[in-house]
Amino acid sequence: MYPLYLLISSVIAVLTTYYLLKWWIGQAHRLGFTGKDMNKPEKHDVAEAGGVWVSTGAAFGILSFIALNKYLSRNPSYEEELMALALLLFMSSFLGFLDDLLGWKKGIKPIYRVLVMVPLSIPLVVIKAGYSKMAIPFIGVVDFGLIYPLVLVPIGVMGASNAFNMLAGYNGLEALQGVLLMLFTAIFSYIHGIYSVFTASIIMLATLLAFLKHNWYPARVFPGNSLTYGVGAYYASLVILGNFEKYGLMLFALYFLELVLFIRGLKHGVYKENFGIPQPDGTLKPPYDKCYSLTHLAIKIQLKIRGKATEKGVVYFIALLQIIIGIISLLIIKYV
Repeated sequence: MYPLYLLISSVIAVLTTYYLLKWWIGQAHRLGFTGKDMNKPEKHDVAEAGGVWVSTGAAFGILSFIALNKYLSRNPSYEEELMALALLLFMSSFLGFLDDLLGWKKGIKPIYRVLVMVPLSIPLVVIKAGYSKMAIPFIGVVDFGLIYPLVLVPIGVMGASNAFNMLAGYNGLEALQGVLLMLFTAIFSYIHGIYSVFTASIIMLATLLAFLKHNWYPARVFPGNSLTYGVGAYYASLVILGNFEKYGLMLFALYFLELVLFIRGLKHGVYKENFGIPQPDGTLKPPYDKCYSLTHLAIKIQLKIRGKATEKGVVYFIALLQIIIGIISLLIIKYV
């Protein structure tokens, strides 16, 4: 019955997300909770903070899966891990929504955005998620004991949530990246029989696809930090619960590269923006002479190859890089 329960739960997640987003888009415009689509030459206001409904839909999908197993079959359904994931998702998305709301009005200092993510790992800390023994290159297996759940887990969740938030700003970019991360996580966890992670990955994958319907170019709703914080923290949690840190880190390689480019910008006195400079014909020009984000690199490569750069092209370029990294990760990383 597992495939049927997973299918039903995913459908519930998709329908919840899809219809709540349809309602939210109208409400956001009525309330004036909209933002300018920065990569468009014309004034084009888009509903903000749609990601909160992604987290709501995914959490309902997870809870539905638990309920189906509990009431109908009483088979093991990884209740503890999945409940912790649902709670973490609610918490991180709510924090992101507050950031969207308050930042929209008066702004939140970046340092506070980083530090406030630490307590979001509490659901994983409470259930003592993950395994304290880790294989360290050139050292061997190290048992971190309580340092793992109490220190390393919060650092991992905080780091992934903020990193996922760095590569953003284009219609469909964050959602499509989330889809690919969940897809390759689902493949890896299925191959190695980590069914709790496979279940959670599929439900979030389905939910993000529902969101992408509204967020794809030209977007009718932005994801906001309510999506980037939530998906980033969720991804880190899957890696921790599945005990495949090596694979998770390699799959996340683009975000480490984004961090390097961001630091490069700071060294040059630039606190970078990811957006391009929109032209009257809808194409994009790079915002800086040098690349301080993968989005800048995507614009410049398009200009060199095609003679013009587009918003869709940026998203496709980064997605292609993620697919290549995902395939390589599946081929070379062994699960121990």
